[in-house]
Amino acid sequence: MASQNRDPAATQKGTEPSEGAARGPVGNRLQQELMTLMMSGDKGISAFSESDNLFKWVGTIHGAADPVYEKPRYKLSLEFPGGSPYNAPTVKFLTPCYHPCVDTQGNICLDILNDKWSALYDVRTILLSIQSLLGESSINGPLNTHAAELWKNPTAFKKYLQETYWKQVSSQGP
Repeated sequence: MASQNRDPAATQKGTEPSEGAARGPVGNRLQQELMTLMMSGDKGISAFSESDNLFKWVGTIHGAADPVYEKPRYKLSLEFPGGSPYNAPTVKFLTPCYHPCVDTQGNICLDILNDKWSALYDVRTILLSIQSLLGESSINGPLNTHAAELWKNPTAFKKYLQETYWKQVSSQGP
């Protein structure tokens, strides 16, 4: 019987996890990644599956060591297609993130989530790469052009975040 809870990210990529997928090789790998991440002791990153669905996770990263992003914590959604690990997961910011490589919908422009994806990458690698992205930016072809323009002037960028953006995020609550 087909699962009633369909994964839109998997459907878009042409593969859809079945009910038995959580008990198969993909599910086993995701379960192993979850345990490894929980036991790793990495500071500033964490992730857990949503209830009992191994194909949908919520991750948390602390901002990069960069003073502009060091204090906030960001929540992200991670959705794994049935073709994992050969197809990249869909990763989006749930917490608003003002950055040249993040659009207003939370989509992330990061090469390892697109054309440079490898089956060797795991959730830890993804979260650490996104955390690192916050401290640096390629403003060539940015997703957020306003942020890219301000990024060129670090003082103005930081001022915007402090005066405008963090107040908007704080007012939205957790």
